[in-house]
Amino acid sequence: MKIAIAGGGAAGFFSAITCAATYPHIQVLLLEAGRKPLAKVRISGGGRCNVTHHCFDPALLVQNYPRGGKVLRGAFSRFQPQDTVAWFEERGVRLKTEADGRMFPVTDDSETIINCLLESAQEAGVQIRTGVRVESVCKGSEGKFEIELRGGEILRRDRVLLATGSNPSAYQWAKDLGHTIIPPVPSLFTFKIKDPRLQDLAGVSVENARIRLLDGGKGKVEQQGALLVTHWGLSGPALLKLSAWGARILRDRAYKMPLQINWVPPHNPETLCQELLALKSQTPKRQISTNCPLPIPKRLWQRLVEIAGIERQTPWAELSKKGLNALVGELTQGKYEIQGKGVFKEEFVTCGGIKLQEVDFKTMESRKCPGLYFAGEILDIDGVTGGFNFQSAWTTGWLAGQAMGRVTYL
Repeated sequence: MKIAIAGGGAAGFFSAITCAATYPHIQVLLLEAGRKPLAKVRISGGGRCNVTHHCFDPALLVQNYPRGGKVLRGAFSRFQPQDTVAWFEERGVRLKTEADGRMFPVTDDSETIINCLLESAQEAGVQIRTGVRVESVCKGSEGKFEIELRGGEILRRDRVLLATGSNPSAYQWAKDLGHTIIPPVPSLFTFKIKDPRLQDLAGVSVENARIRLLDGGKGKVEQQGALLVTHWGLSGPALLKLSAWGARILRDRAYKMPLQINWVPPHNPETLCQELLALKSQTPKRQISTNCPLPIPKRLWQRLVEIAGIERQTPWAELSKKGLNALVGELTQGKYEIQGKGVFKEEFVTCGGIKLQEVDFKTMESRKCPGLYFAGEILDIDGVTGGFNFQSAWTTGWLAGQAMGRVTYL
């Protein structure tokens, strides 16, 4: 049996290694358009490679996938982060866990992961061709797949796996083979916001903020966590998660819609008002601008005090009801206008791709075209930042690799 895998990224390599190592008699060919494979692995985590996340409970793990969590629940029961850690450790690569749960090689170098994958592929007997661009994939009259390469070369294979990420050409091949493509849109991006409240505050971060997209009551999309002010607007873990969960809403609104920020959860307007009134009676002579009672940076506090119309020298005793209400509003219900999207470093993630109902997630085989398999980002699956996208690549790649060699047809 001959198998071809299109795409030399994390999912493609993992499926190729798994298949070749499990079924030594099968010929596994991996095709990569670039001169160097595993490009996304190389740049992940700022060059350290965020391999996976230290969440070993599939039921909790799937909560980090805005799209695909339901189908991944069963998949993670067969191969999850704990298995990923063991797989790399068996090959001499130890991983470490950081405070936020992200897992990296102890070397803090993505080349460690790349070398492990390349060496494992070589040991398993995977044939790798780089700098080879696939032009089309179709099924011939004899039931074999015909893969046309740039230059006219035709490869005939019994099974084909598409692990091509968000490559538009691969979407078309899948469509031609009977699949539905959910239109891909960006996920995991920062927000462009020009607002006097954020001006000159680049670098200011709040450890715990609650942010919410205001979509006219069409649904509640919100996140809570760390928020970072940047030169162009906002970033940080909470915002990146919000961009993922709200990816389609934001796209439909051309990345222009209101964002509400509560800088001081779990406070709401009522509880914060009571706390500030208590402070007013306890420290009447202290200046409001220099006496911040909340867990936010002083620069942000002073800016919001100013925006609320409170003079810099005003003591707490002279805080008017109007000023108090304005300050409470800015701290718990500030409305900011998103004016566009930025990028999240070089790690570009999309939602969209192969419709999940058309894939058997026990084997990753197409329900539309026998012998065709999928793994990784080509599927309509995306996770939030933190190693979750790599984990779905390892899992779907492993499942496909296990299945491709053992499936037979009458």
